[in-house]
Amino acid sequence: MTSAQPITLLRPTRPATDGQPAIPGHRVELQLLTTLKCNLKCTYCSLGVGEVLGSQQHVDYSLEQLAAFVDTQLKGYETYVTFYGGEPTLNRPYMEEVIARFPNFRYQLQTNGTLLDGLPDAVLARMSNFLISIDGGEGTTDGYRGRGIYRQVMKNLAAIRPKTSGSITARMTWSHPEISFEEIDHLTEVFDYLYFQFVADIGAYPAEGMAKRKEILARLIAKFFRHSDRLYPIIPIMGMVRNKVMPSKAQELYQGKTQCRASTHILNVMPDGRIFPCPDLLYLPEMQQGSVVDNWLRASPLQPDPAMPCSTCDAYAFCRGNCMKNLYLAYVKKDETYRREVVEPICELVKFMGEEIDRHQPQEWFARASLPVRKLITDCEVYEYVEIMP
Repeated sequence: MTSAQPITLLRPTRPATDGQPAIPGHRVELQLLTTLKCNLKCTYCSLGVGEVLGSQQHVDYSLEQLAAFVDTQLKGYETYVTFYGGEPTLNRPYMEEVIARFPNFRYQLQTNGTLLDGLPDAVLARMSNFLISIDGGEGTTDGYRGRGIYRQVMKNLAAIRPKTSGSITARMTWSHPEISFEEIDHLTEVFDYLYFQFVADIGAYPAEGMAKRKEILARLIAKFFRHSDRLYPIIPIMGMVRNKVMPSKAQELYQGKTQCRASTHILNVMPDGRIFPCPDLLYLPEMQQGSVVDNWLRASPLQPDPAMPCSTCDAYAFCRGNCMKNLYLAYVKKDETYRREVVEPICELVKFMGEEIDRHQPQEWFARASLPVRKLITDCEVYEYVEIMP
């Protein structure tokens, strides 16, 4: 990953505005980092950059300060909360307090899944979606997360199923090209949805590995289009198909910007109350866009930049810029190694996915699809909780 400086604590005053709202549209996602502590040591953890992981153990702002921020800065917005970390379930009391204080918000939990069995039934019942991190099959997951983790997660998944009506989504980091089609396919049988994301590690995309990934992607896409009366629930494929058959959706939900929401309406609140648009850039002071403690908010500083080549790319119509963090590091911060070894290979894979989808005539498939399948393609609620693009 890129080199970075340790976190510095800044308390800027609220900046002047030009009269435009800090958050466009009508919705906002509060991604509340309950702690930067974690009970696992995943080898690819993005919070390891900039000495973020473990740097803040507890939430330092009060619930009254959070309520004042919501009342002042987010009044009138449809608000949904993602509990995030570190491992958010390590601070269960804070989760319970937030849910009790804001009963009309929607909630999601992004977790490694190892402590799910310790959550009260009342908390489980309030979650609209669970994003459970997993890396593939048992061997792959345990290799990145520790021995026995895969079985523990599956045991906990079975335990919470009867206690929630929310969707349960696998969040898979596609870490290396040896992950098989069968591993990925199996996750679609265990979880309601599968969301995979290409790992952002230097050295992860050798030429032979790219060919293997493309082969698996082609098989996944072919299986997706095999039936029109039931859905193969892989979010990145669903999202790309949606953007191709109903391109207005990307404009409506994200104001035409990146579908990771970092340029529009996601606010990552650190345990000390500072707010950033991207949880992977918490170590960059220039990315701070607000503060719960000081009750100020500005528009996301993580915006499309002329240095980014996206606007001239054939994939832009359905991709919308993919990961703004990756683009910022590669083209604005000018990290040439990161651009060459991470951003360009991921862009190549996204383009390949778009081309494969086009080979299967998505418009014609969508016309044949059953009403339930069409509804999920266009309006799946999980789109609001994940980046959609891999």
